[in-house]
Amino acid sequence: MRDSAGRKARGAVRAAAAVAAAALLVTGCDDGKGGAEPGARPSASAGPTWQTRPASLASLGDSISRGFDACSLLADCPEVSWATGTQVDSLASRLLASPRTSSWNLAKTGARMSDLPAQMKAAVANKPQLVTVLLGANDACRADVGAMTPVDTFRADFERSVKELRTALPTSQLYVAAIPDLKRLWSQGRGNDFAKTVWNLGICPSMLRDAGKVDAASAGRREQVDKRVGEYNAVLADVCRRDELCRYDGSVHDYGFTGEALSKWDWFHPSKDGQQRLADMAYRTITSPRPPA
Repeated sequence: MRDSAGRKARGAVRAAAAVAAAALLVTGCDDGKGGAEPGARPSASAGPTWQTRPASLASLGDSISRGFDACSLLADCPEVSWATGTQVDSLASRLLASPRTSSWNLAKTGARMSDLPAQMKAAVANKPQLVTVLLGANDACRADVGAMTPVDTFRADFERSVKELRTALPTSQLYVAAIPDLKRLWSQGRGNDFAKTVWNLGICPSMLRDAGKVDAASAGRREQVDKRVGEYNAVLADVCRRDELCRYDGSVHDYGFTGEALSKWDWFHPSKDGQQRLADMAYRTITSPRPPA
């Protein structure tokens, strides 16, 4: 009887040990001798998810987001801004229940990426659930190619701005539009006498001055600007890709702004129609359940 009882006890101990070992393998718990078993994976916690209907919005950027030259010569017209305008089907009008009281246009005409950290700081004070950024053309549109913002500087200012948002508002979303294609704009407008005349008044001279010239020096200058815009957009995409709540929209660079989509005063800034096209692109990106490929 005692031997039978002992065998049963030893069998129970071995069974308990086997169960404990199996549990250790399944859960990956620390066994007190150096951590989880090889191949065990800790369970992943659910990260933040993209909300397609944010309740508030702050728009950051330059003259494009201010509707410059869209309504009258040499003047901002935020009423037609793609992001917050009331005279177009803007993001704010589509997404927000109260666009006038829960959206803020903090963009500044003439702004470059070095101005974004201050704009972002002003934005977070309002605690928006969505921040939009369309900025960078002025970093390439300089008096000459040598004055364009260095790519490393551009990246540092953008990263600093994203960090400002993430530190203050870790769950707010960020929409980043690509810089429009300046070389395509030149290509489509170089045969337009009005466009060439107004461009020579000082609009994006690094790309658009002497628009009718196709000599080697002019072509080389335009290539340098085009290359820099591509590098800026690569920075925007890369930094955004590493943020779970950021979406980069390359379709803005791919869109061919021309004709009715451009200001009748400068053939450079988006017209009211062009602002609507920007709003359409942003709305598709923001309301998509998945980010664009």
